[in-house]
Order: sequence, then C-alpha cells, then structure tokens
Amino acid sequence: MIHPSYSELIQAINTNSEEDDNTIMLNSRYSLVLATSKRARQIIGGAEPLVEGATGKKPLSTAIDEFYKGKVKIIAKAPEEGKTEALKAAEEVSADTASETAAKEEK
Repeated sequence: MIHPSYSELIQAINTNSEEDDNTIMLNSRYSLVLATSKRARQIIGGAEPLVEGATGKKPLSTAIDEFYKGKVKIIAKAPEEGKTEALKAAEEVSADTASETAAKEEK
C-alpha cells in the first residue's frame, strides 16, 4: 500500500491551502501527478528538498512528502490573454524540456 494514498494527499494539499492566497485546490489525481512530477523535476534539477530525511530518497518520494507536509504549495499562473489552454501547456512543456537540455549540456 502506498502511503499517503491519493485521497489523503489531495486532502492534505487542499487543507494546507489558504483562501486568501493563489493556491490551487486539487480535485483530481491527474492534477496531483502533474504537481508532484514537476516538483520532482525541480529536485532533480538541483532544488533543495524542503523536508528532513530526504537524503537517499527518490525525488518523487521527496516531492510527495513535501506536499503532504505542506512545505510546497501549488500556485496558479495568471492566464495570458489570447492563448488556448493547449498552447499554454505546450509552451510549458517545451520550456521545461529546454531547461533540462541546457542543464545536461552544462554537465
């Protein structure tokens, strides 16, 4: 059994968000997977883990632990006028890929 479960993790993320800030309330497993995978990629890219005991853990496990303990919040981007959701998603993926390629070339 995976701990925490999807439902526990979504509940923890939604509980840790505050009404007056820009945090997003999660309502699907897909949103959860996107958020945790993006944070895991940040950790792989050199970001410092925000939880104790992250040494020796895989980046995805660390990202899940950070979300569960409320150390990381999901903040909504301001929508750009005139762009469709698909175009914005494609730009985000290409920007992530470009930064990962640049990081690999530096090594």
